[in-house]
Amino acid sequence: MIVYIAMLLGALIGGWRAWRRKGNRLDIAQYAGVYLILFGVLGMILTIVLERML
Repeated sequence: MIVYIAMLLGALIGGWRAWRRKGNRLDIAQYAGVYLILFGVLGMILTIVLERML
């Protein structure tokens, strides 16, 4: 569940950052995609760490 939430949050942050920098639709989609992948990987690492600790 952490991974999905992190991916959604990453896509929203990435899209917002590109929109704030006056990017066009493709820029916004690219930023959203990159942040989605980045936050997904970080969410997966966090999930693994939490599972190992408990």
